[in-house]
Amino acid sequence: MCTGGCAKCLGGTLIPLTVFGILANILLFFPGGKVIDNNEHLSEEVWFFGGILGSGFLMIFPVLVFLGLKNNDCCGCCGNERCGKRFAMFTSTIFAVIGFLGAGYSFVISAISINKGSKCLMDNSTWGYPFHDGDHLNDKALWSKCREPENVVSWNLTLFSILLIIAVFQMLLCTIQVVNGLLGTLCGDCRCCGCCRQAENQDGGIRYSPVRAASHNNTETANYKTNSYHSEPWESWPSGSSTTGRKEEEH
Repeated sequence: MCTGGCAKCLGGTLIPLTVFGILANILLFFPGGKVIDNNEHLSEEVWFFGGILGSGFLMIFPVLVFLGLKNNDCCGCCGNERCGKRFAMFTSTIFAVIGFLGAGYSFVISAISINKGSKCLMDNSTWGYPFHDGDHLNDKALWSKCREPENVVSWNLTLFSILLIIAVFQMLLCTIQVVNGLLGTLCGDCRCCGCCRQAENQDGGIRYSPVRAASHNNTETANYKTNSYHSEPWESWPSGSSTTGRKEEEH
């Protein structure tokens, strides 16, 4: 697969991950699926917007860049057909790093929250964090320490785990694009070769044939069916004529 096509595939895969990350973070504002009266009773990590900012907003720009790489114009850079594409691929590596950092931010926030546990109303009628060093992960009986909101421990644990998994996949995909982008920068895109000539064919109406000219006056390349006397499109030549015959007629 060409580097541009690979980037487009990665960008398409990142779209649902980004959407799910944003939705998971939004649901964290409704512990147990219910609206709480005081926002101060939410876990602190919810306000860091790991899914909205890290896996969401910072991932939008890499997605747009990756999706646009396959159709990026590779012509117009000092006459070099591949130069424009190489620059685009190099730019994609920068956005891939930005996406990796955003996903890494979401990963760290999620990991901290999973280990720390949920903020809830404890047995002493105060709001706080009843768990320590992730002990609630191995002993489900400790979840009873949280009186309110109902099911807040399982709710937060599930959503932050989803954000953690999403962040891992996003970091993996961004890492792949960094490698893919560097390959595209160094080697170019395999579909870039000849794109400018194809554009010229469409604009100028000139078709090229792999027929080599038969005379020394003809162009010594296999890509053109024209000679020093004629520059008109070959399809306009009379049927059965050849470059040699045209030269003899004019002599």
